[in-house]
Amino acid sequence: MTRVLALDAATEACSVALLCEGELISRSVEAGRDHAQQLLAMIEELMAEGQVSWSMLDGIAASIGPGAFTGVRIGVSVAQGLAFGAGLPVAPVTTLEALALQVLPESDRAIACLDARMGEVYWGCFAADAQSGLIALGAASVSPPGSVSLAAAGGAPMRGIGRGFSAYPELAARLRLEIDQQAGQALPHAREIARLGALRLAGGGGLDPAQLQPLYLRDKVALTEAERAAR
Repeated sequence: MTRVLALDAATEACSVALLCEGELISRSVEAGRDHAQQLLAMIEELMAEGQVSWSMLDGIAASIGPGAFTGVRIGVSVAQGLAFGAGLPVAPVTTLEALALQVLPESDRAIACLDARMGEVYWGCFAADAQSGLIALGAASVSPPGSVSLAAAGGAPMRGIGRGFSAYPELAARLRLEIDQQAGQALPHAREIARLGALRLAGGGGLDPAQLQPLYLRDKVALTEAERAAR
């Protein structure tokens, strides 16, 4: 079986998971700062708990965003540094994929939605897939909540998940989605990143660490005064 270390620092939560011989152990903290130190400390704990050395790993699964710019950069940089040092391939996984996988065991279709700030959300639609875990039904997007669409699902029932729905309650109502409190507060987690990363590594989808690229979706981090006034 594939042995994978996974990490995510793209949102308010910072998490690490170790998948080894089908067993999954993880750590998570929601603090919003010092993600680099927290990641490294949790990785050290997990490697010791799992009694796994770097030479025993098959690769590192890295969250590439979308999410907070600083958090995404930290996660990608830490994954690259660890992979370079250990001579391991990396498997990129998006935060939206990791979110969607949390509910896809219960549904064939899911829409993942994160609060992107500045009056926008990150979102994407996905379908369950036995071989790859999930497949995207369209490109990951950033847009105002009013522009989110379920057209890519082809009319199939959808499950919604992510804090984008709690930030904009009208979004779920417009899309006719029932979002329970747990799903509305959900954030990406390294557990699902490990599972998807293991599938990608086993299928030959590992990358050289130098090829790992963050997924930002948006080039700017703040609105101008005129843009704020318009909104």
